[in-house]
Amino acid sequence: MSDQSPIAPLAARERLMTEPGLGAGNFLDHAVAANPHRSVPFVHTHGTDHRGEVVLRGHSLLDLVALRDRYAAWYHANGVRPGEPVAVVVGEGLEPLLHFLALTSLGAVPALVNDAMRHDVMVRYLDHVGVVGVVADDTTRLAAAYRRDPQRRPRFLALAAEVRAFDADAVELPAEHPYRHAPDDVVALIHSSGTTGTPKSTMLAHRGFWDGKQPRMVRFPAEPYDRLMSLMPHTHAGGLSYFLTAVLLGLPTVVMSDWRRAVVEPVMEAFQPTMVASFPRTFVELATGELPVRGAARVHSWFNTGDSAHHGHIRRLVTLGERPAGLIRPWLLPQQKAEEPALPGSQFIDGLGSSEMGMALFGQVTTPETGRDDRCVGRPLEVVRRAAVLDHDGTEVPDGTVGLLAVDTPSLTPGYWNDQRLTASFELAGYWLTGDVARRDADGRFYHLDRTVDVIDTADGPVYSLPIEEVLLADCADLVRDCSVVGVPAGPGLGQLAIAVVQLQPGAAEGEDGPERVRAAANEALAAAGLAALAAVRIARTPEDFPLGPTGKVLKRELRTRHARLLTGQ
Repeated sequence: MSDQSPIAPLAARERLMTEPGLGAGNFLDHAVAANPHRSVPFVHTHGTDHRGEVVLRGHSLLDLVALRDRYAAWYHANGVRPGEPVAVVVGEGLEPLLHFLALTSLGAVPALVNDAMRHDVMVRYLDHVGVVGVVADDTTRLAAAYRRDPQRRPRFLALAAEVRAFDADAVELPAEHPYRHAPDDVVALIHSSGTTGTPKSTMLAHRGFWDGKQPRMVRFPAEPYDRLMSLMPHTHAGGLSYFLTAVLLGLPTVVMSDWRRAVVEPVMEAFQPTMVASFPRTFVELATGELPVRGAARVHSWFNTGDSAHHGHIRRLVTLGERPAGLIRPWLLPQQKAEEPALPGSQFIDGLGSSEMGMALFGQVTTPETGRDDRCVGRPLEVVRRAAVLDHDGTEVPDGTVGLLAVDTPSLTPGYWNDQRLTASFELAGYWLTGDVARRDADGRFYHLDRTVDVIDTADGPVYSLPIEEVLLADCADLVRDCSVVGVPAGPGLGQLAIAVVQLQPGAAEGEDGPERVRAAANEALAAAGLAALAAVRIARTPEDFPLGPTGKVLKRELRTRHARLLTGQ
């Protein structure tokens, strides 16, 4: 390995796996102590110069420590103390991660908020959390909201620019800095996507959020040539998880501040990643239209988490890039020999996880050679003590039977902040309910069929939206770019029927009869797959027709409300 490589030596990574005090609250300090390449830049931010060319700026482990301590000095000077929740509402990229590092170094609890969250929802969320302060890129609308209700105003409401410009030399950090966390200390609050209503506030624990990630120290690809593009929202547990991994590995990483293809593709071409981590939102964009051949030329692995991805998009992405011959499993260091040529194409690791699960707990690997297996999310990872499909009484159902997906793992959240009742509603028979509907086959593979709140309650029984979306995206790909299937009322006593809101491929199904042509093609494919037919199709021609939450998920609740009278006319 080159002296200029920032990647931690394998022996150092092996020691980190068994370090008893390491956790989500202090991983930066452990990385600095373990990695002899601590002064080599490895975390990159991106921008453009006056010619519009991509500019990458690298930060070393020591740079991150200096930035963390400067931000921490500002927070300490403003009275932030251990255990206090502080809201961080800044744009995506490295900034929210720096605030996370600063606040946890003081023992405080960062409440990371996606700045795309609607402001009225944000104020309700911050009030529920009970934050003592807010740091935001723009405080105007928040300040106006608090003027209308001054009793709810936190101790401080400050611009993020003030923190960045602070003269840290004027403040002495506390003697116990960085703070020593107990294993069960809460180190962050992560809000849900809000797809089912007001976002929930998931607690991440110091040790729990690290549990299960230890094998990545030796299994996550980290050869001298590896480079990670992180497209996760970095106010989300997924973004924090990949950042933690990259810091401990010293893995060269570009931390993206925007997930749209127009921004992502030029950075891909400049950075030449070998791995890309994202929610499905960017994979949808990259997999449609002309493929990003130049930007993905070196990609060997695509990592997806959150909602599971669709085969229609995956099958196009895995045609890109090339794989070291030894890269045969997810998170495995390749053992390629010089005489073994690289394999064409890449692998897609579809990880089903959530903030509550602490990480992706299921993983399905797709390569160009893999056969189609709709909605399979694979087997549980080794950190999972138990995974099961339960009925509503908590009894495990037979293989092949649909029920509630449940897990038991040390990586689980301690629960929801300030909401014991909500926490208890997800606990059943010693398991945590993930909020998903699934089935398991006789070989122990799990199939993700729907979110529990999105199941379509027809007169003939439950219909699951995700397998229908799978068919539309894979078998109607000439027409359908993206879609969302929801249930709407069919009439008194008739339950619900499935409809699809569809984004079209460019130039597809134009004209007034377009929706019916899409529906006819979709229903023919659905019948062949043995799935329920669509009662209607609506074409999403504007972003407002296809509403997304702050993390890029389609807001199905809004689609259900918007189209509630579509079939009844009432």
